[in-house]
Amino acid sequence: MEFKDIQKVYFIGIGGIGMSALARYFKFHGRDVSGYDKTETPLTKKLVEEGIPVHYEEDLAQAPKDAQLIVFTPAVPKAHQELVYYQQHNYPLLKRSEVLGLITNSSFNICVAGTHGKTTVSTMTAHLLRHSGYGCNAFLGGIAVNYNSNYWSNERNVCVVEADEYDRSFLRLSPDIAVITSMDADHLDIYGTPAAMEEAFIEFSGKVKPGGLLLSKYGLPRSGDLKTANHLQYSLQDNRADVYTTNIRNQYGSYTFDVVMKDWTLENVVLNMGGLHNIENVVVAITVAHQLGIEDGKIKAAVADFKGVKRRFEYIVKKPAVAEAGKSAVVFVDDYAHHPEELRALITGAKNLFPDMHCTVVFQPHLFSRTRDFADAFAATLDMADEVILLPIYPARELPMEGVTSEMLLERMKNEHRQLLSKEELLKWVEGRDIVFRENKDQQDKRSGGWLLVTAGAGDIDALVQPIRKIIEQKY
Repeated sequence: MEFKDIQKVYFIGIGGIGMSALARYFKFHGRDVSGYDKTETPLTKKLVEEGIPVHYEEDLAQAPKDAQLIVFTPAVPKAHQELVYYQQHNYPLLKRSEVLGLITNSSFNICVAGTHGKTTVSTMTAHLLRHSGYGCNAFLGGIAVNYNSNYWSNERNVCVVEADEYDRSFLRLSPDIAVITSMDADHLDIYGTPAAMEEAFIEFSGKVKPGGLLLSKYGLPRSGDLKTANHLQYSLQDNRADVYTTNIRNQYGSYTFDVVMKDWTLENVVLNMGGLHNIENVVVAITVAHQLGIEDGKIKAAVADFKGVKRRFEYIVKKPAVAEAGKSAVVFVDDYAHHPEELRALITGAKNLFPDMHCTVVFQPHLFSRTRDFADAFAATLDMADEVILLPIYPARELPMEGVTSEMLLERMKNEHRQLLSKEELLKWVEGRDIVFRENKDQQDKRSGGWLLVTAGAGDIDALVQPIRKIIEQKY
């Protein structure tokens, strides 16, 4: 299939973050693009504003019969009417990963993989290349706050790609620089065992082109099995790694630190994003930029200007205390964390930045299978918070599983301050929350340091972010 011959493309599941980036790519290159998704979201609304029609019901009348390429996501049910129609009538159908593989066949590719961290690392890397003037095409799994987009184009034939391990999609890519941020067990509904998932990452490392570079997190399981000759390992602070940070200082949500390699040091880097794990993430982006020959000053300027990724330790509210007005400090952070290790990094990072604040975590579990597979780990991680509110499980592509509920997590937790609420009950709870100044730090629910609220999950919990923000702004 030659892309020059494709003029009309139809997406089934166009509202997915990766699918929408591809839709924008085709639209940017002058193609006729339209699509279907199950529900309207801010992302689909943005696509419509950009001239890409989207409909929200399975409707063959709205599915174009003259489309020359149908792009679909594995998350779409196999019995989907439109998908079945196109299959039965022998239209060219490709998964998102197959299309991405075709697009990047002839480009210099920086492919970022990992069970967590890949969205932030790929967005940081693409931002550093764009901000510095080096230039790149970006296919991201999150919305870069600097550009309010998950896709952009550039005349330089370099692509930064988020390499998704779900459904083994990343094995279709051809990296010149590959990154592996983590190999923790996940997607066991696809892989079956953690060992099988590790094998997929090992196979991904073997996709690096001759003369290319692999960057992996120091201490990954089976790192010795990764298949590439040119291999650098990175770490937050472990000086046994090839690249790491020292001299970390934090100031109300921002960090300053030094990056150290064998023959190179970058001093006083400023990152205006919370979470120690995000310092480690930006080390990867800095290393890639350095390997590409970008000047030190441009790297530091780009990092300082990075405004984050939507739903990746995203500051929604950040208000200091006003003692004379009786108001405590309030910080509201929203994050996509949906795996126990992501949650652990999120809660650890938040409490590290705001140690005197009372930390409330609102978590919406994502998928029945993931909740079942990691129930004990979720419970132990959530216990790190001062207070936990669980929402019902978001099913996504799955049907309910007997005995697998948010109550199951609640029962396994040891934190005394925990409860299960519906989304409607949560908003009422926030409305009733007292945001007042208290001198007594020993009060369990109202420390003098203020209130740190964290919402987390990969489902539709993001729809609650602005209503919660509005309530807090009105009360403050």
